[in-house]
Amino acid sequence: MTTVVPTSEEDPVLSVVRFTAEMSWSDAGADIAEPQVNRLCVEAQECMIEGRWLDLASLMLTSADLIFSKASEKDLECIFTIICNLVKKPESLDQVHEMAELISTKIIQQPNDKPALRLKILFNLYNLLENPYSRFFVYLKSLNLAIQGKVTEHILPSVKKMDNFLKEWNLGVKDQRELFLAISSVLKENKGSTKDSFMFLTKYLETFSAEDAYTMNEAKEEAARAIIDFVRSPDMFKCDLLDMPAISQLEKDAKYAPVYQLLKIFLTQRLDAYLDFEAANSALLKSYGLVHEDCISKMRLMSLVDLGLNGSSQIPYSIIKDALRIDDTEVESWVVKAITAKLLDCKIDQMNQVVIVSRCMERVFGLYQWQELRTKLTTWRANIAGVISTIQTNRITEDSAQQMQGLAIR
Repeated sequence: MTTVVPTSEEDPVLSVVRFTAEMSWSDAGADIAEPQVNRLCVEAQECMIEGRWLDLASLMLTSADLIFSKASEKDLECIFTIICNLVKKPESLDQVHEMAELISTKIIQQPNDKPALRLKILFNLYNLLENPYSRFFVYLKSLNLAIQGKVTEHILPSVKKMDNFLKEWNLGVKDQRELFLAISSVLKENKGSTKDSFMFLTKYLETFSAEDAYTMNEAKEEAARAIIDFVRSPDMFKCDLLDMPAISQLEKDAKYAPVYQLLKIFLTQRLDAYLDFEAANSALLKSYGLVHEDCISKMRLMSLVDLGLNGSSQIPYSIIKDALRIDDTEVESWVVKAITAKLLDCKIDQMNQVVIVSRCMERVFGLYQWQELRTKLTTWRANIAGVISTIQTNRITEDSAQQMQGLAIR
């Protein structure tokens, strides 16, 4: 039987194989342990000589996994640094990707055992890779580990660089969907990242088009979640959800049609429509964790915005009182809340009991709003051109007058 003769300058890979093998067989006794350790070292050496790097990684990972609960974090980090560096050995990018898949999949198998260390190992592996798609694969595994191991705070800084990552990875639609959904889930675990979570969930839904009728069906649950997240949020008052095919498919869905109707109420109607809906669907709202009083507060602000959009520039107190279903004494406080939330730019005329609106936020910004904006910009451009033409005409007239005056003096 061939044996490995240890030297003072033993290859780091063989040192790791020997160390992990000895620790794995430490409870078996010397008679059993020594042959097993030698066998693994020989097998590892053969893999190195023959350039079978994928087999070597698999061998090393098996032993390393067994000692994860026994070794110190410092030793584990060193062990996996050696293992991860194996991805620099193959010349074939396909083999490198196979190794990256093998290592990252093995690392996340026990997400609740030292999750922060496992995440650190994945980051190290990511930085060793050159192939953009392999990097994306490892990053996606990192997101899943962070969620399952409840260490999402460690991955948040990387999310801020996502625009650069997307340019580098150049992903297809399917991979984008998986990525955006995973990021949304990571951010949802952090209280201060609600809006960012909603943004990535929206990005996920935007990847579906009307032609994707079959695949779009898989997005129904996430579409409903996006609606509920928007309704629940106390500081989100506009979104583009209504125009998305992934959202509009819910309108005729047996399970989610009421959820779609709720979104439509919040984006296009007023408080009275919500109250009617709640009376008929109170159990549904509770099942999604929506608080009726919070919904009323948000709908009052949305109704006030609607008054500013569809009414005249002057809104009487009486109309606000009726639309928001409040007392006379509460009108001004709700207007102030709308101003604070940057929903309205207006002045309160207490003497005449009116609110004078100069600007109002759009609740929905779809095709109609873009067309309206285009019309306004065209008008603005024409007005500016008129002003410039008038200035130029006046300047020519003034220059001519000055020239005539100069001739008269001579």
